[in-house]
Amino acid sequence: MSKRIYVGGLPFKTTEEEMNTLFAAYGAVSSAKLITDKYSGQSRGFGFVEMPNDEEANAAMEKLNGSDFGGRKLTVNEARPMEARPRTGGFGGGDRDRGGRGGDRGGRGGGYGGDKW
Repeated sequence: MSKRIYVGGLPFKTTEEEMNTLFAAYGAVSSAKLITDKYSGQSRGFGFVEMPNDEEANAAMEKLNGSDFGGRKLTVNEARPMEARPRTGGFGGGDRDRGGRGGDRGGRGGGYGGDKW
């Protein structure tokens, strides 16, 4: 069974190839994915590595967690499933109680929902 590993604290200039090389010292690496900002393409400083062998993955996590990489301290642990986050209406739209127009609040519209805040 393969293990998905969270890697945080990466220097922003880190590449997926460097992540792969870092973990390959402990065993086979199925994939290495660096998370980037969807608008700028800039690294967000974390990513995920998948290793097919659980023992090798555990050894990598134990050795690399807290270690220095490129002048930054790594956080390395087993990845957890992403928690569902409630969808918001975005900035300034939709829900009148949270920043919409608020037109039914006695003319005080806009802002952060009139008298509720």
